[in-house]
This record gives sequence, C-alpha cells and structure tokens, in this order.
Amino acid sequence: MDRPKLISLSAQAVITDIEGTTTPLAFVKEVLFPYAYQHLANFLAQHHKDSAAAEQIRKVCQHADAEMTPAEVSDLLQSWIEMDLKIAALKSLQTMVWRGGYESGEIKSLVYPDAVNNLKKWWRIGLPLYVYSSGSVEAQKLLFKYTEHGDLSYLFSGHFDLTAGGKENAESYIKIADTIRLSPQDILFLSDLKNELDAAQEAGMQTLWVVRDGPLPTQTGHRPVRTFDAI
Repeated sequence: MDRPKLISLSAQAVITDIEGTTTPLAFVKEVLFPYAYQHLANFLAQHHKDSAAAEQIRKVCQHADAEMTPAEVSDLLQSWIEMDLKIAALKSLQTMVWRGGYESGEIKSLVYPDAVNNLKKWWRIGLPLYVYSSGSVEAQKLLFKYTEHGDLSYLFSGHFDLTAGGKENAESYIKIADTIRLSPQDILFLSDLKNELDAAQEAGMQTLWVVRDGPLPTQTGHRPVRTFDAI
C-alpha cells in the first residue's frame, strides 16, 4: 500500500471529533445507542431516586412539559434515541447506562488504529489534545478509557461537549479557543462533517476533513485526509 501524501501543519493544539473521526460511526450507532435503548427502562426503574438520575429525569419532564413515571420517561427517551435527538438530559442518562456497560466489560469502544498511533505520537511530543463531541464529556472519557487498545484517556488535556455550544456555530469554537488560551489560528480541528469544519474555519481554526469512506470531496475549502497517518 502506498504511503499517504503527508499534510504538514503548524498547530499548537489539536481538537478532534469522535464519531467518524477517531471512532467508527457503526460503533456509536450499532453498539452504544442500542445498548442504551435496551437498558434504559431497567436503569431508570432501579436508579430513578438517585440524585444524579433524578435530576436528569426532572429535566426530561421539564422538556416534555409533563409529569411522567420512570417507565414513561424511558419510552420518551427511546423515541428520542430513534430520532437521534441531541438533548442534554438524554445524553446524560445514556452516559449513566453506558458507564455500567463499560465497567462490566460488556462494552469495549473502538478507536481507529491510525488515530491511536498518531494521537500517542502527538502526545509524546507535547502537543495538547482535546475532544469536542456532541456526546457528554463523561461519555467521551468513558469511550477513551475503555477501548480495545487499553486506556487512552491520559492522552487528552480536556473535553468539550454541547455545553460549549453547537458544533455548527463558529462562536463555540471561539469559546473553546478562549478556554484553552490559544488563538483559533493555532488550533487544528479534525472532523468528518463539513458543517462543523465550516464553523471551525469561520472561527479561524485550521481544519482537516477526515473522510474514512467514499470519494474524497473537492473544492470544499477543507483539505481531506483518509486517516490520521496523512497528517
């Protein structure tokens, strides 16, 4: 196999997306989401009085503008999963369910080997690494802690989720740059989604479009790469 054509960049930090970038979309869609879907009802029945779960249930009821039993909350959450809605309370409760799966060994997350190798290489040379994903910060940490490659959580200097703002809004990336005390121009953002890359670029960040499958896009304003090996 030919070596990928290398793209040389000057960045003082890297922010990476997860789904489709470091981790196969199939793992999220075919493992994590179904696991939460299948275990939510039992989890809520057992833990609805626990303070953390109770707070998120309250937020679900507030969002739905209705008082609901744990079983009714579970039914609503399952419908939200089916619609792939990005609702914070859903993300939090999914994470609570996933934590049990990870800790029991039922779930092992998938991370592309090229992402593992290069993230480790960048970490060894002192390049700060961050994650920005629609999944909660805790879900991100669990994913990188319980991988088939072992615990990778030590690689990251910080995590950002939708509490930083929507991933298609330039203001979110400016806020993140301010948080990590770097100019946006000194940050490289990696994602598989053009709308996210557009927002990061509008904020002033460097961008690379990680295209794992299908034809490489042309004339998009974002240089495409197949894998992290090309960076």
